[in-house]
Amino acid sequence: MRFARRTLVLPSVGLAAVASLAAVASLAGCSAADTPPSGPSGAPASTLPSGSPGTSPNGAASRSAPSPAVAGAGTPLAVTAGFYPLAYVAEQVGGARVTVTTLTKPGVEPHDLELSPQDVAGLSRAALVLTLAGFQPAVDTAVAQQAQGRTLDVSSAASLDLADPDGGDGGAQPGGPDPHFWLDPIRYAAVGRAVAQRLAALDPDDAAGYRERADAFTVSMTGLDAAYTQGLASCAVSTLVTGHAAFGYLAQRYRLTQVPIAGLSPDQEPSAKKLAEVGRVVRDHGVRTIYAEALGDAAFARTVASSTGASLAVLDPVEGITTSSSGADYRAVMLVNLATLRVGQECR
Repeated sequence: MRFARRTLVLPSVGLAAVASLAAVASLAGCSAADTPPSGPSGAPASTLPSGSPGTSPNGAASRSAPSPAVAGAGTPLAVTAGFYPLAYVAEQVGGARVTVTTLTKPGVEPHDLELSPQDVAGLSRAALVLTLAGFQPAVDTAVAQQAQGRTLDVSSAASLDLADPDGGDGGAQPGGPDPHFWLDPIRYAAVGRAVAQRLAALDPDDAAGYRERADAFTVSMTGLDAAYTQGLASCAVSTLVTGHAAFGYLAQRYRLTQVPIAGLSPDQEPSAKKLAEVGRVVRDHGVRTIYAEALGDAAFARTVASSTGASLAVLDPVEGITTSSSGADYRAVMLVNLATLRVGQECR
Protein backbone atom coordinates (compact mmCIF):
# COMPACT_ATOMS: atom_id res chain seq x y z
CA MET A 1 0.00 0.00 0.00
CA ARG A 2 1.35 3.42 -0.89
CA PHE A 3 0.43 6.70 0.75
CA ALA A 4 0.29 9.96 -1.17
CA ARG A 5 3.07 12.40 -0.32
CA ARG A 6 1.85 15.57 1.30
CA THR A 7 3.07 18.33 3.54
CA LEU A 8 2.51 17.54 7.20
CA VAL A 9 0.55 20.09 9.18
CA LEU A 10 0.37 19.60 12.94
CA PRO A 11 -1.38 21.69 15.59
CA SER A 12 0.34 24.79 16.90
CA VAL A 13 3.22 24.22 19.31
CA GLY A 14 2.47 24.17 23.01
CA LEU A 15 3.92 26.22 25.81
CA ALA A 16 6.75 23.73 26.37
CA ALA A 17 7.91 24.11 22.77
CA VAL A 18 7.68 27.89 22.96
CA ALA A 19 9.77 27.89 26.13
CA SER A 20 12.25 25.51 24.50
CA LEU A 21 12.57 27.79 21.47
CA ALA A 22 13.34 30.73 23.76
CA ALA A 23 15.98 28.63 25.50
CA VAL A 24 17.49 27.66 22.15
CA ALA A 25 17.62 31.30 21.07
CA SER A 26 19.62 32.00 24.22
CA LEU A 27 21.97 29.07 23.53
CA ALA A 28 22.52 30.31 19.98
CA GLY A 29 23.44 33.78 21.18
CA CYS A 30 20.29 35.62 20.07
CA SER A 31 17.09 36.82 21.70
CA ALA A 32 13.49 36.06 20.83
CA ALA A 33 13.38 39.45 19.14
CA ASP A 34 16.02 38.23 16.68
CA THR A 35 13.78 35.47 15.28
CA PRO A 36 12.08 36.31 11.96
CA PRO A 37 8.46 37.50 12.04
CA SER A 38 5.88 34.87 11.10
CA GLY A 39 3.28 35.04 8.35
CA PRO A 40 -0.25 33.60 8.58
CA SER A 41 0.94 30.03 7.93
CA GLY A 42 3.49 30.17 10.73
CA ALA A 43 6.40 30.57 8.30
CA PRO A 44 8.55 33.69 8.58
CA ALA A 45 7.13 36.53 6.51
CA SER A 46 10.55 37.06 4.95
CA THR A 47 10.87 33.45 3.72
CA LEU A 48 12.43 33.29 0.26
CA PRO A 49 12.33 29.73 -1.11
CA SER A 50 15.28 28.52 -3.18
CA GLY A 51 14.93 29.46 -6.81
CA SER A 52 12.66 32.43 -6.10
CA PRO A 53 13.63 35.93 -7.25
CA GLY A 54 15.38 37.93 -4.56
CA THR A 55 18.51 37.87 -2.48
CA SER A 56 19.86 35.87 0.40
CA PRO A 57 20.66 37.58 3.71
CA ASN A 58 24.28 38.12 2.66
CA GLY A 59 23.33 39.66 -0.67
CA ALA A 60 23.67 36.67 -2.98
CA ALA A 61 21.03 36.79 -5.70
CA SER A 62 18.89 33.67 -6.16
CA ARG A 63 16.87 33.14 -9.33
CA SER A 64 15.35 30.34 -11.35
CA ALA A 65 16.89 31.15 -14.74
CA PRO A 66 20.54 30.30 -15.51
CA SER A 67 23.11 33.07 -15.89
CA PRO A 68 26.10 33.38 -18.22
CA ALA A 69 28.70 30.80 -17.30
CA VAL A 70 31.75 33.04 -17.12
CA ALA A 71 31.83 36.16 -14.99
CA GLY A 72 32.98 39.35 -16.58
CA ALA A 73 33.67 42.68 -14.92
CA GLY A 74 30.90 43.13 -12.38
CA THR A 75 29.08 39.98 -13.53
CA PRO A 76 28.45 37.35 -10.83
CA LEU A 77 29.38 33.72 -11.37
CA ALA A 78 26.43 31.49 -12.25
CA VAL A 79 26.18 28.60 -9.77
CA THR A 80 23.63 25.80 -10.03
CA ALA A 81 22.90 23.64 -6.97
CA GLY A 82 21.15 20.30 -6.96
CA PHE A 83 19.05 21.09 -3.89
CA TYR A 84 18.61 23.61 -1.08
CA PRO A 85 21.50 22.85 1.33
CA LEU A 86 23.96 23.19 -1.57
CA ALA A 87 22.30 26.41 -2.71
CA TYR A 88 22.38 27.87 0.81
CA VAL A 89 26.09 27.21 1.30
CA ALA A 90 26.84 28.65 -2.16
CA GLU A 91 24.97 31.83 -1.25
CA GLN A 92 26.72 32.10 2.09
CA VAL A 93 30.28 31.76 0.79
CA GLY A 94 29.65 33.32 -2.63
CA GLY A 95 27.96 36.50 -1.46
CA ALA A 96 27.27 39.06 -4.15
CA ARG A 97 29.87 37.41 -6.42
CA VAL A 98 27.45 34.59 -7.36
CA THR A 99 23.92 34.02 -8.57
CA VAL A 100 22.49 30.71 -7.42
CA THR A 101 19.95 28.55 -9.24
CA THR A 102 18.39 25.58 -7.43
CA LEU A 103 17.30 22.62 -9.52
CA THR A 104 14.95 21.35 -6.81
CA LYS A 105 12.04 23.76 -6.54
CA PRO A 106 10.40 24.59 -3.18
CA GLY A 107 8.16 21.82 -1.90
CA VAL A 108 9.71 19.10 -4.09
CA GLU A 109 11.29 16.16 -2.29
CA PRO A 110 14.90 16.23 -3.58
CA HIS A 111 15.19 12.43 -3.69
CA ASP A 112 12.32 12.43 -6.21
CA LEU A 113 13.64 15.18 -8.48
CA GLU A 114 12.94 14.92 -12.20
CA LEU A 115 14.52 17.49 -14.51
CA SER A 116 12.89 19.14 -17.49
CA PRO A 117 14.80 19.49 -20.79
CA GLN A 118 15.16 23.19 -19.96
CA ASP A 119 16.75 22.34 -16.59
CA VAL A 120 19.25 20.03 -18.27
CA ALA A 121 20.10 22.52 -21.01
CA GLY A 122 20.56 25.27 -18.43
CA LEU A 123 23.46 23.41 -16.84
CA SER A 124 25.59 24.25 -19.86
CA ARG A 125 25.43 27.93 -18.88
CA ALA A 126 26.60 27.45 -15.28
CA ALA A 127 30.14 28.21 -14.23
CA LEU A 128 29.82 25.70 -11.40
CA VAL A 129 27.33 22.94 -10.57
CA LEU A 130 27.19 21.72 -6.98
CA THR A 131 26.09 18.11 -6.52
CA LEU A 132 26.01 15.29 -4.00
CA ALA A 133 26.73 12.22 -6.09
CA GLY A 134 24.20 9.43 -5.65
CA PHE A 135 21.63 11.55 -3.81
CA GLN A 136 19.84 12.79 -6.93
CA PRO A 137 20.33 10.36 -9.84
CA ALA A 138 18.61 12.72 -12.29
CA VAL A 139 21.15 15.43 -11.49
CA ASP A 140 24.06 13.01 -11.83
CA THR A 141 22.86 12.01 -15.31
CA ALA A 142 22.31 15.61 -16.41
CA VAL A 143 25.71 16.71 -15.15
CA ALA A 144 27.41 13.94 -17.11
CA GLN A 145 25.69 15.23 -20.25
CA GLN A 146 26.02 18.99 -19.80
CA ALA A 147 28.53 20.01 -17.11
CA GLN A 148 31.57 17.77 -17.16
CA GLY A 149 34.56 19.60 -15.72
CA ARG A 150 32.35 22.28 -14.13
CA THR A 151 30.99 20.24 -11.24
CA LEU A 152 31.89 20.02 -7.57
CA ASP A 153 30.67 16.84 -5.89
CA VAL A 154 30.74 17.71 -2.18
CA SER A 155 30.73 14.08 -0.99
CA SER A 156 34.43 14.04 -0.18
CA ALA A 157 34.36 17.30 1.77
CA ALA A 158 31.32 16.06 3.71
CA SER A 159 33.11 12.84 4.77
CA LEU A 160 30.11 10.57 4.26
CA ASP A 161 31.00 7.77 6.65
CA LEU A 162 27.59 6.54 7.87
CA ALA A 163 26.14 3.53 6.08
CA ASP A 164 22.49 3.01 5.23
CA PRO A 165 21.06 1.63 8.51
CA ASP A 166 18.93 -0.84 6.54
CA GLY A 167 21.62 -1.69 3.98
CA GLY A 168 19.29 -0.50 1.24
CA ASP A 169 19.43 2.10 -1.49
CA GLY A 170 20.28 5.54 -0.10
CA GLY A 171 20.58 7.10 -3.51
CA ALA A 172 21.89 5.85 -6.84
CA GLN A 173 23.98 3.02 -5.39
CA PRO A 174 22.52 0.16 -3.29
CA GLY A 175 23.88 0.29 0.23
CA GLY A 176 25.41 3.71 -0.37
CA PRO A 177 26.35 6.04 2.47
CA ASP A 178 23.93 8.30 4.30
CA PRO A 179 23.94 11.56 2.27
CA HIS A 180 22.34 13.88 4.88
CA PHE A 181 25.59 15.55 5.98
CA TRP A 182 24.14 19.07 6.32
CA LEU A 183 22.31 18.10 9.52
CA ASP A 184 25.73 18.03 11.17
CA PRO A 185 26.87 21.69 11.24
CA ILE A 186 30.56 20.73 11.43
CA ARG A 187 30.40 18.67 8.26
CA TYR A 188 28.40 21.47 6.63
CA ALA A 189 31.13 23.97 7.49
CA ALA A 190 33.72 21.72 5.82
CA VAL A 191 31.62 21.70 2.65
CA GLY A 192 31.47 25.50 2.82
CA ARG A 193 35.26 25.68 2.76
CA ALA A 194 35.43 23.32 -0.23
CA VAL A 195 32.88 25.41 -2.15
CA ALA A 196 34.79 28.59 -1.35
CA GLN A 197 38.03 27.06 -2.60
CA ARG A 198 36.43 26.12 -5.92
CA LEU A 199 34.79 29.54 -6.33
CA ALA A 200 38.09 31.25 -5.58
CA ALA A 201 39.73 29.24 -8.36
CA LEU A 202 37.04 30.38 -10.79
CA ASP A 203 37.12 33.99 -9.59
CA PRO A 204 40.65 34.68 -8.27
CA ASP A 205 40.02 38.43 -8.08
CA ASP A 206 37.88 37.80 -5.01
CA ALA A 207 39.73 34.80 -3.57
CA ALA A 208 40.19 36.57 -0.24
CA GLY A 209 36.49 37.38 -0.12
CA TYR A 210 35.50 33.76 -0.59
CA ARG A 211 37.86 32.73 2.21
CA GLU A 212 36.44 35.39 4.53
CA ARG A 213 32.86 34.36 3.83
CA ALA A 214 33.75 30.69 4.31
CA ASP A 215 35.32 31.62 7.66
CA ALA A 216 32.13 33.46 8.61
CA PHE A 217 30.05 30.44 7.61
CA THR A 218 32.29 28.23 9.75
CA VAL A 219 31.78 30.55 12.71
CA SER A 220 28.00 30.40 12.20
CA MET A 221 28.01 26.61 12.00
CA THR A 222 30.33 26.32 15.01
CA GLY A 223 27.90 28.44 16.98
CA LEU A 224 25.00 26.25 15.87
CA ASP A 225 26.98 23.17 16.89
CA ALA A 226 27.63 24.70 20.31
CA ALA A 227 23.91 25.39 20.77
CA TYR A 228 23.07 21.76 19.93
CA THR A 229 25.84 20.39 22.13
CA GLN A 230 24.65 22.37 25.12
CA GLY A 231 20.94 22.01 24.40
CA LEU A 232 21.08 18.21 24.04
CA ALA A 233 23.66 17.57 26.79
CA SER A 234 21.16 16.34 29.39
CA CYS A 235 18.23 14.50 27.83
CA ALA A 236 16.14 11.84 29.54
CA VAL A 237 15.60 10.00 26.23
CA SER A 238 18.49 9.34 23.84
CA THR A 239 16.56 7.22 21.32
CA LEU A 240 15.48 9.31 18.33
CA VAL A 241 12.61 7.75 16.34
CA THR A 242 12.32 9.45 12.94
CA GLY A 243 10.16 9.12 9.84
CA HIS A 244 13.14 8.19 7.69
CA ALA A 245 16.87 7.82 8.20
CA ALA A 246 17.78 11.47 7.60
CA PHE A 247 19.18 12.28 11.03
CA GLY A 248 22.08 9.85 11.38
CA TYR A 249 24.83 12.48 11.31
CA LEU A 250 22.93 14.70 13.73
CA ALA A 251 22.41 11.75 16.07
CA GLN A 252 26.07 10.74 15.80
CA ARG A 253 27.30 14.26 16.59
CA TYR A 254 25.06 14.76 19.62
CA ARG A 255 25.12 11.25 21.10
CA LEU A 256 21.62 10.20 20.19
CA THR A 257 20.59 6.85 18.70
CA GLN A 258 18.50 7.20 15.54
CA VAL A 259 15.79 4.59 14.99
CA PRO A 260 14.30 5.32 11.55
CA ILE A 261 10.91 4.00 10.47
CA ALA A 262 11.86 4.15 6.75
CA GLY A 263 15.28 4.02 5.11
CA LEU A 264 17.48 6.78 3.70
CA SER A 265 14.86 7.65 1.10
CA PRO A 266 11.43 8.64 2.42
CA ASP A 267 9.92 6.62 -0.45
CA GLN A 268 11.11 3.40 1.16
CA GLU A 269 7.99 2.01 2.81
CA PRO A 270 8.55 0.04 6.01
CA SER A 271 7.21 -3.48 6.29
CA ALA A 272 4.76 -4.54 8.97
CA LYS A 273 7.67 -6.30 10.68
CA LYS A 274 9.69 -3.08 10.69
CA LEU A 275 6.79 -1.11 12.17
CA ALA A 276 6.42 -3.69 14.91
CA GLU A 277 10.17 -3.55 15.65
CA VAL A 278 10.11 0.23 15.94
CA GLY A 279 7.08 0.00 18.20
CA ARG A 280 8.97 -2.34 20.53
CA VAL A 281 11.91 0.09 20.66
CA VAL A 282 9.56 2.94 21.55
CA ARG A 283 8.07 0.97 24.44
CA ASP A 284 11.36 -0.49 25.67
CA HIS A 285 13.22 2.83 25.69
CA GLY A 286 10.49 5.07 27.05
CA VAL A 287 10.21 7.11 23.84
CA ARG A 288 7.35 9.61 24.05
CA THR A 289 7.80 11.49 20.77
CA ILE A 290 7.89 10.23 17.18
CA TYR A 291 9.21 12.66 14.57
CA ALA A 292 7.57 13.07 11.19
CA GLU A 293 8.86 15.43 8.49
CA ALA A 294 7.80 18.74 7.01
CA LEU A 295 7.88 17.57 3.36
CA GLY A 296 7.23 13.90 3.91
CA ASP A 297 4.23 11.64 4.40
CA ALA A 298 3.45 11.23 8.12
CA ALA A 299 1.34 8.10 7.76
CA PHE A 300 3.88 5.59 9.09
CA ALA A 301 5.13 7.90 11.86
CA ARG A 302 1.50 8.45 12.86
CA THR A 303 0.92 4.68 12.88
CA VAL A 304 3.82 4.12 15.29
CA ALA A 305 2.76 7.03 17.49
CA SER A 306 -0.86 5.89 17.74
CA SER A 307 0.07 2.25 18.42
CA THR A 308 2.45 3.19 21.24
CA GLY A 309 0.73 6.19 22.79
CA ALA A 310 3.57 8.51 21.79
CA SER A 311 3.02 12.04 20.50
CA LEU A 312 3.87 13.24 16.99
CA ALA A 313 6.19 16.18 16.29
CA VAL A 314 7.84 17.61 13.17
CA LEU A 315 11.61 17.42 12.69
CA ASP A 316 12.65 19.11 9.46
CA PRO A 317 15.52 17.53 7.47
CA VAL A 318 16.01 20.96 5.83
CA GLU A 319 16.05 19.55 2.32
CA GLY A 320 14.11 22.59 1.13
CA ILE A 321 12.50 25.82 2.34
CA THR A 322 8.86 26.58 1.61
CA THR A 323 6.30 29.08 2.87
CA SER A 324 5.30 26.44 5.43
CA SER A 325 8.83 25.99 6.79
CA SER A 326 9.44 26.87 10.41
CA GLY A 327 12.22 29.32 9.51
CA ALA A 328 13.48 31.51 6.70
CA ASP A 329 16.68 29.57 6.08
CA TYR A 330 18.77 26.60 7.14
CA ARG A 331 20.04 28.03 10.41
CA ALA A 332 16.61 29.24 11.52
CA VAL A 333 15.01 25.85 10.83
CA MET A 334 17.83 24.05 12.62
CA LEU A 335 17.21 26.16 15.73
CA VAL A 336 13.52 25.25 15.62
CA ASN A 337 14.57 21.60 15.24
CA LEU A 338 16.70 21.96 18.37
CA ALA A 339 13.78 23.39 20.32
CA THR A 340 11.61 20.49 19.11
CA LEU A 341 14.24 17.94 20.12
CA ARG A 342 14.66 19.46 23.57
CA VAL A 343 10.94 18.94 24.22
CA GLY A 344 10.66 15.53 22.56
CA GLN A 345 13.84 14.08 24.11
CA GLU A 346 12.97 15.60 27.49
CA CYS A 347 16.14 17.64 27.84
CA ARG A 348 16.95 19.82 30.82
